[in-house]
Amino acid sequence: MPERAIAGMGHRKGLHRMSLSANVDVLIFGGGIAGLWTLARLRTLGYSAALIERRFLGGVQTPASQGIIHGGIKYALDGSASAASEAIAAMPALWRDCLAGKGELDLRAVRVLSQAQYLWAQGVLTSRVRGFFAAKALRSRVVRLTGAERPEAFRNAQFRGAVLRLDEPVLDLRSLIDALSKLCGEAVYRSAGDARITWETGATPSVSLGTENGDWIEVQARSLVLAAGSGNAELLAMLGRDRPPMQLRPLHMVMLQGALPKLHAHCLGASVNPRLTITSYPSVRGNVVWYLGGELAESGAGRSQTEQVICAQRELRELLPWIELRDVRWATLRVNRAEERQPLRRRPVDCCVARDAGVITVWPTKLAFAPRAVARVLDSLRQLGISPQPGNTEPLAGLPRPAQAPLPWEAEEKWI
Repeated sequence: MPERAIAGMGHRKGLHRMSLSANVDVLIFGGGIAGLWTLARLRTLGYSAALIERRFLGGVQTPASQGIIHGGIKYALDGSASAASEAIAAMPALWRDCLAGKGELDLRAVRVLSQAQYLWAQGVLTSRVRGFFAAKALRSRVVRLTGAERPEAFRNAQFRGAVLRLDEPVLDLRSLIDALSKLCGEAVYRSAGDARITWETGATPSVSLGTENGDWIEVQARSLVLAAGSGNAELLAMLGRDRPPMQLRPLHMVMLQGALPKLHAHCLGASVNPRLTITSYPSVRGNVVWYLGGELAESGAGRSQTEQVICAQRELRELLPWIELRDVRWATLRVNRAEERQPLRRRPVDCCVARDAGVITVWPTKLAFAPRAVARVLDSLRQLGISPQPGNTEPLAGLPRPAQAPLPWEAEEKWI
């Protein structure tokens, strides 16, 4: 008897004829940063693999992220290296190698919005920056700037504080998704709404995908990689599993666009989290979009859009009073960050890669952790004894290719 045989994701009633079949080493669910990086790496190593995305290429959480390749400094705002900061410390160098075409993936086509993220402090908090230079683990990763070395937003005569340059590049997410999808070739598909997984104990999993014309494509996969963000919970349930458990951490991001200076920076606050994180993107209107996160986004999860915009306006008037906001338009975005469940629902300090027989569940936790998570996926495949074998993914061409996900400010229609 099958271990699990479930129809899901909009299964239509009636008879369907099985018209095509394919065999792959690995079938990936989810077209965000984790799924795309996994597929690209598997292809470079000779694995036969395919990826199924239900909505947009790029997923949900990847385009909603701020594009920062964190090096852990934001987790060490007390001047000491924490478990979180140590886990992520090596990520910027790994990414920079890829961006230079010298790493595990060639990402030279990715547009770098800023070579660094900045950290600023003002008032009594400026004394805290001394902790960065006292900590050996952080000393080589921060540079204090003065005068014209600072970003434009901090050259105003009203600014009284300290600015540090962090070794954390900021990437254009559209070009990142596009570069990864090109490395994945034609092995990325959009499901037509139906999926059915059959897995007999000790056998190879079989995934049946419904096409737009009512046929089925059956894919035999030696392993399944679940990289669908919040969708992992549904996929695990379809497989009769409830582990690893998932948590959703709500954020309420703020977007504003107008005649703003380009700025990529964290504001040092009283807690260990940044009080405010700003990243900047070009707008289709020809101006600049500021995308705001940090403590503002975390504490604002329970606020209405109007309340969150008022809070953001108050923060910017207090922190950057010389920035003109009179003709700026505002919007907000609610994001549920899907992660492995933690005690007291704390933020995970690392990526999650969990293996249960031939099912590998992945939550990268942060954009920067994608290559670290994929390295663990590859380790899991080796532990399963799955090495590259010739496969046949051509029949999946009966499925359409997903369109790329829009960036939040491109999709937003209600600006205030």
